[in-house]
Amino acid sequence: MFFSGDPASRKKVDLGGRSSKERDREKLLEQARLEREQRKRIRLQNQRATQIQKCFRGRKVVAALRPEIRAEFCSKFGEYGENADSQVFKPSSKYFSQLFFFFNEKDSGDCQRLVQACRLLQQSVRETSDVISLFKENGDIDWPIVKYRMKHLARLCLQTLHVHRATLKSELLQPVQALNLYTNTAAVLLNTVLSLTEDALPWSGVVLDYLLQSNLFSLLRGILLLVDTGEKPTEMSCIESTVVVLASRYMRRSGSETVKLTAGSFATEVLSIPLVWKQFPALKQECIKGKIWERSIHQLAGSVAELPYLLPPETSPRFPSSVCLLGNILEFGAEAMREKNTSLELATDFCIVARYLMERLPAGFFKSVIPIGGSEDEMDIDDGGEVAAPEPRLEQQLKNAENHDLLRTLVAVTCSGSAASSTEAPSPSEAAAVGAVCAFLYATFTVSPAISILTVLAYRAELVPRLWQYIKRCHLAHSWPSLELVGDSTESQLPADQLGWMLPLAVICPVFSFLLTSTDNEEFYDQQKPLSHQDLVQLVTVLKEALWQLLWVMSAKPPANPSPQKLGQPEQKIFIAKAVRDRVADVSANLLAELHDRNSRRQFTPPQQFHAREAVDENFFAQAESENTRAQYLLRKAPFLVPFTDRVRIYTSQLTAARQQSSHQTPFSRMRLRIRRDRIIEDAFAQLNPLTEDVLKGTIRVTFVNELGVEEAGVDGGGIFKDFMENITKAAFDVQYGLFKETSDHLLYPNPASHMVHDDHLHYFDFLGKTLGKAMFEGILVDIPFATFFLSKLRNKHNFLHDLPSLDPELYRSLLFLKHYDGDLSQLGLYFVIENNEYGEQMEIELLPGGKDIPVTNANKINYIHLVANHRLNVQIRQQSNYFLRGFQQLIKTEWINMFNEQELQILISGSQEGMDVNDLRLNAHYAGGYSEDHPVIEMFWDVVKTLDLDLQQKFLKFVTGCSRGPLLGFKYLEPRFCIQRAAPDDASEETLDRLPTSATCMNLLKLPPYKSKEVIQEKLLYAITAGAGFDLS
Repeated sequence: MFFSGDPASRKKVDLGGRSSKERDREKLLEQARLEREQRKRIRLQNQRATQIQKCFRGRKVVAALRPEIRAEFCSKFGEYGENADSQVFKPSSKYFSQLFFFFNEKDSGDCQRLVQACRLLQQSVRETSDVISLFKENGDIDWPIVKYRMKHLARLCLQTLHVHRATLKSELLQPVQALNLYTNTAAVLLNTVLSLTEDALPWSGVVLDYLLQSNLFSLLRGILLLVDTGEKPTEMSCIESTVVVLASRYMRRSGSETVKLTAGSFATEVLSIPLVWKQFPALKQECIKGKIWERSIHQLAGSVAELPYLLPPETSPRFPSSVCLLGNILEFGAEAMREKNTSLELATDFCIVARYLMERLPAGFFKSVIPIGGSEDEMDIDDGGEVAAPEPRLEQQLKNAENHDLLRTLVAVTCSGSAASSTEAPSPSEAAAVGAVCAFLYATFTVSPAISILTVLAYRAELVPRLWQYIKRCHLAHSWPSLELVGDSTESQLPADQLGWMLPLAVICPVFSFLLTSTDNEEFYDQQKPLSHQDLVQLVTVLKEALWQLLWVMSAKPPANPSPQKLGQPEQKIFIAKAVRDRVADVSANLLAELHDRNSRRQFTPPQQFHAREAVDENFFAQAESENTRAQYLLRKAPFLVPFTDRVRIYTSQLTAARQQSSHQTPFSRMRLRIRRDRIIEDAFAQLNPLTEDVLKGTIRVTFVNELGVEEAGVDGGGIFKDFMENITKAAFDVQYGLFKETSDHLLYPNPASHMVHDDHLHYFDFLGKTLGKAMFEGILVDIPFATFFLSKLRNKHNFLHDLPSLDPELYRSLLFLKHYDGDLSQLGLYFVIENNEYGEQMEIELLPGGKDIPVTNANKINYIHLVANHRLNVQIRQQSNYFLRGFQQLIKTEWINMFNEQELQILISGSQEGMDVNDLRLNAHYAGGYSEDHPVIEMFWDVVKTLDLDLQQKFLKFVTGCSRGPLLGFKYLEPRFCIQRAAPDDASEETLDRLPTSATCMNLLKLPPYKSKEVIQEKLLYAITAGAGFDLS
């Protein structure tokens, strides 16, 4: 086992069982294979080298022969071919074969020889009535030679024009009527091309096909690009006429309108020239008349997915080819598309192409666009690198997307099939058309200012009633057609069956919401515009089912912080699944909220119609109390899908959780207030207003001081604080105090002239916001009837014309009179000013800069009406509302309030106006001290309470609970439960039974002596609840 000293190596053993011969065989085969491949590579290299050498030698020989052939040509036919005659067209003539052999388009002499050949051809054609006879020899025609010569002649003409386009520019731009074929070289060459491609000639198809293979329209594009903006021809020029004729022949040659495009086609080469219609206006008109643009649209739609590979390279970074193509077809459409001559197929294909190109606009074209439903503050533009500013002229051209006639035609044509009342599902062609126009409009919302597009669609195109008929038919037929975006096939795109119902909703909802901002109550309720109430009910059903699917069924887990899609990234992917779903959810929820608000003011359908489900289950409640859940997402987006009582239950649980969290953070911190009853506002402002948010959310105890300066005997266990909240809100919101005014319906809103009453008025509004917020935070209902338009401010909403009746019904009627006035408004002497008359001081305020000099006319009356409404509802109370909201939001989160509309919010503040439910209170009452449900005294007590009127019932509630209104969800949720305790034994003395009932409001406890009769109970109870003795009575 040790080294033996033998240097001989041991024999290697292959553990795999193979012999050394076998291993040598495999190595030999591998080596043979490598050598074989090496020999093959060498052989291929030699062959290629031979081909290259052969080609080089051939080119060298040809280059050497060209001068010889040119000299032979000149000696026989003249220096420039001037000695040639019509015999040169015979197949046996060497005229054309020699010319083609030595021709060099960069040689001026060769160009003159080519022009002379073209002049000879045109002269010979004019001299003979039979063109074909020129090419006959011995009564026969050698067609292969003739076709070969004609197609090469046409190609050389175009190539020569392209090479010398700079020197021939003035000739190319000469009007057709002023052409001189003897002096205008460009006209001679162009006319030759047109002559050789005439449809009647037998070789026209061959020539045209060869020209297309030789990049016909690419050459024409190069010629057209040479023209500057200042040189645009006023009449049809020579080059424009040629482009129109060749394009027409190309379209006829193509045959089918939906033929697939190839590189170098008219649609991709000419229509992608930057601002081509600005340079050549006559060309645009001829393309419209000759239907060239229509066929181009059909071809582009048929090959839309291949467009990125078919478009020519951009002329400069400021003019991307795809953007130029989009701008040109939009300008085309704005002028050419009229309802009477636009087919359904044309409108569909136009929308397909425009939508596809819009989706791929560079980032710079998105920077000035405000998303619908958002504001300029919400814009999020490119935080990763600079984006090149778009060319202003190109941006202006893209504004044709909002052209009135174009949008009206597209909507009218594509939605025409839904005009008739029908319950049948739309046909496939109709569904494809509506889907295409909806996709186009959806993309247009992204690249054009929202207000412009919405105005046109709402008022000019009348999109809402037209598109609704389509949606209604799909809904009634229970069949939503599938929709595929032509040209898009990304994994992140929505399934076709979902796009079929999402895109129509994504378009109709923002337009309808915009329309509602200017629709007054008479139009909406009485005239039933823009939709009948029956249609509105069906629309509510569609919206709520769509939202339930989007927010609950499809939303497995919502985003923690949903945000709009970032702009500024190259090629915005507008139709990504998540972006579309979020967009549809937003606009559908906004519209449903608007309809719910209108229905709350004056019902057109029962409130239950808005609920997606009759009631939500416990799983929903559990999710609603957790962060980042589907339930919270749904409540944030579309709370009205959930019944009001369920939302109140969630709201109260959120308040309870917030109070518990606050008590855990400051377990021993209790703020104590000493309040004089006759100076309650001043004392409360001085002690409460400086407190921080955390202290305000904590426990606050109050000690009252009566008129004599003596502290009242009650100990605050919560009841005195509730009494304080009722008293402070009653005093501070009283119109006599000057911070608030009331409408004709005795509803409160901030006094626009509050600065004339209190120097520190804005801080008082901040304090009152905190006061109301504290009351709601503690679940205390207070009797403060706010005007609806001011409640909108608590929800951060903007008020519109239809909100004006809640402030000034008389002004609202006056503005409606102006809106519907048929006469000449300028004769009324109105100007864009409004007068304020507060406390005897009259002030004139301009609604617009220089408004005192701008008369109100029939043309601007709508603007005037909305400016007046905006001033009254928003502008004049802006400061007061902002300060009030600032204080309010320190205690009440915005998302809590946004679960409710204005009418529901008033119920959260003040409770139901229906009065106290005595049976509910009795059902949830407890008894102590020997009393029970069937005790005679208790029976008499409840009989007495039932006989009390609404005012006395509220006083009774205040006496026993410290608050004149019961809990929102009923007395089941009163904490602690209402309890009646016997205050004396049954055999108590007369002196004891003569005592009044007392209460402990902190425990919702009534201490009731065992009175002997119902009359005594009524007498003692009424005295106790109406005495107003404060807490000294207890």
